[in-house]
Amino acid sequence: MLCADTLLQLELFQTLPIGKLEWICDRVQSIQLKAGDILSREGDRPNGFYIQASGTINLSRKSQGVDMPIGRHEGLSFFGEIQVLSDDTVPVTLEAVCEVQLYRLSAEDFLGVLHSCREFEKLMFRTVQKRLRGLESFIQNREKMAALGTLSAGLAHELNNPAAALVRALKDLQPAMLELQRMNLIYGQRQVDEAHTAKWLEIRDRGFAAIAKPSTNPLGLSDREDRLLEWLEDYGVQEAWKLVEPLALGGVEPEMLSPLMEPWRDESTEFRDLGLRWLALSFDVMAMIDNGLNGAERISTLVHSMKSYSYMDRGAQQKIDVHEGIEDTLRLFSFKLKHGITVKREYAQNLPQILAFGSELNQVWTNLIDNAIYELENKGAFDGSPATITIRTCRKDKCVMVEIIDNGQGITPEVKNRILEPFFTTKPMGKGSGLGLDVVRRIIENRHQGSLAIESGSGKTCFIVFLPIHDA
Repeated sequence: MLCADTLLQLELFQTLPIGKLEWICDRVQSIQLKAGDILSREGDRPNGFYIQASGTINLSRKSQGVDMPIGRHEGLSFFGEIQVLSDDTVPVTLEAVCEVQLYRLSAEDFLGVLHSCREFEKLMFRTVQKRLRGLESFIQNREKMAALGTLSAGLAHELNNPAAALVRALKDLQPAMLELQRMNLIYGQRQVDEAHTAKWLEIRDRGFAAIAKPSTNPLGLSDREDRLLEWLEDYGVQEAWKLVEPLALGGVEPEMLSPLMEPWRDESTEFRDLGLRWLALSFDVMAMIDNGLNGAERISTLVHSMKSYSYMDRGAQQKIDVHEGIEDTLRLFSFKLKHGITVKREYAQNLPQILAFGSELNQVWTNLIDNAIYELENKGAFDGSPATITIRTCRKDKCVMVEIIDNGQGITPEVKNRILEPFFTTKPMGKGSGLGLDVVRRIIENRHQGSLAIESGSGKTCFIVFLPIHDA
């Protein structure tokens, strides 16, 4: 049974007269929980103000479908005041860790006590303010970590393909180089005609150039492969199909091969087709090196983008190019964007640099672009048109203006009026904390003295960011 002496151990209740404390003790409902019992779940309607006499209760929120612990209530304490005052849903799930003794005061009785004593009311609102700041700070950090996790998963996915291509190229390159060395050694042991050798080297060098800048005409390449296969089979090359693709990629035509192979046509040894195999293998090696270089360059680009995105090795605030930050973010989102979403860039030329916290501003682009992707992936584009995200920049007065627009279903007026509220989200439970756009607003307004506007209608949602230009 709750008694006044127990309440007086809490600073909050020391502001109330003894008569009011006894009234509270008479009005509360006793609740006992066992380990594992759920008092309330995330998204439930508020059910009163609670005084926890003993035990421990864990607080958790769903994130990406997983229950993430965010804190705990230990007896002796109180909670539930925020939901009663705001009449909003419970933002966390409360689960008993061990046996817990609780006392519930109805919302009506709690509000009656609150408004009956000014000192009690003042101390309660200070507590609410402190708790909200702590919860927002925690979830904002989680929001940053979630964004980083999303980008990290995308980065790992994007790095996998070029890394695998580089590994394959290096593995195949070693035996190919050994075979080329063997061929060169055998050829060097014969009587060499320098003029004839020069013709082979000329075709090889032209082929290297063709592989470095491959043809964009697949039909022409296929026709060349057919002609080469016919010539090679007529010449009597075993497994001629293996040589066709590299020779065709190197721009070799059958009419080039006839005069080159004439001196060896009557050979009975491997010299009869050694030149053809040497040429095809040389082109294979060139293609391996080219693929490996492309993979290495892609890896380098992604690592540079991640480093630039996070503004590593730089001061917190510096002159930045807004376009570079947006492009770094888009590169790290490419794993999501490649599946049916087109990005249109309408960048202003000669857009001035701005003084900004680069990594924080990149979090703005991350949240806004990720929201647009989520909208298009889950609800589709308006009227079945191709899913498109348009990013537009320009200078407007003394600000840089950035618009991020998707052609999804749009935002209803009711949602638009609340979309920047902390903890408000239209995503399913566990898919969003409701703080992504609040983080965006705080970074733009508080950290950069800018502003954020939202325009929406059927087939268009546009987030407009204004960032001030500080003239030197």
